[in-house]
Amino acid sequence: MRIYRITKPASEETIQKLAGLMMEQMEQLSSPPPMDELESTVSLALSESCASEFFAAEISGEFVGCAFLNKGVALDKGGTYIWLNDLYVLKEKRQQGIARKLLLRVLQWAEEEGMKGIELETGMNNEATKRLYNSLGFYDIISKRYGRSI
Repeated sequence: MRIYRITKPASEETIQKLAGLMMEQMEQLSSPPPMDELESTVSLALSESCASEFFAAEISGEFVGCAFLNKGVALDKGGTYIWLNDLYVLKEKRQQGIARKLLLRVLQWAEEEGMKGIELETGMNNEATKRLYNSLGFYDIISKRYGRSI
């Protein structure tokens, strides 16, 4: 298995492979966007001007997992930090340590980049994911997240 940061700008093939993988996640969570819209968004995230990053877990040329994050600046952290938007592994590849390896690679990269922290969220009942995060030193932040489309 190879785990690596996707270089920018990404090839059309890489964008399509990532969009296909993320579509599987989107279908599990909510009404997915059309594939062309998802590909366009992945392409934007992997453009030079965007503060987003993708990390991939690849086995024999197939993406089996990925981490998608955005870089931001936080006053309370005193600098840049990461918001981990998505950490996803194909259902049939779970319980093999792929998510852990992806997250460890993201943390290594973040430290190399001088990031001050990383934040994320997960479902209240997602016990396996909460165990993973806790085992890597993440802790609960009590808050209520709000959102609005524009």
